[in-house]
Amino acid sequence: MNGVFHKMDGGETDALLKNLRSDTRIFIVGEGRSGFMAKAFAMRLMHLGLNVYAVGETITPSIAKDDLIIAISGSGSTKSVISVAAKGREVGCKVFSITTNDQSDLANVSHEVLVIPAATKNRLEHETKSVQPLSSLFDQCVHVLCDAVCLDYSLTQSISHELTYSKHSNVE
Repeated sequence: MNGVFHKMDGGETDALLKNLRSDTRIFIVGEGRSGFMAKAFAMRLMHLGLNVYAVGETITPSIAKDDLIIAISGSGSTKSVISVAAKGREVGCKVFSITTNDQSDLANVSHEVLVIPAATKNRLEHETKSVQPLSSLFDQCVHVLCDAVCLDYSLTQSISHELTYSKHSNVE
């Protein structure tokens, strides 16, 4: 993971943080393991007090102009994720994608792209090599990066552990 993070553009992470500070509703989408990472990110953002939804859940409301869609796909070619991003753009949402491929269909419908150059199932030339199966390295990097973004957000917004913990589920 260290090799992947060293290849990244810090400005893209700053752009994600700036979007999170925009005081808008956030919709996060991903499929498969990327979807698990998306839901983990959404959960932590909810703990931080943001108005966030996981696309595909039955309680997720309709999107509207000026909402933020964060779309996660290692390959950038997952049809359902691209469809959500394209619909968001059509409605007037800001679309921010997290992917390995800045030339992908997902990147092309996005306003901003955060590139994580980790190995995916496609093993493209620009991806960091990995002995792990499929897109495990990408998924792990997404999880760590999103947790780091949440930490940065909580520090810059002065959100305490106690406040975050008060939003943690107590019906488990």
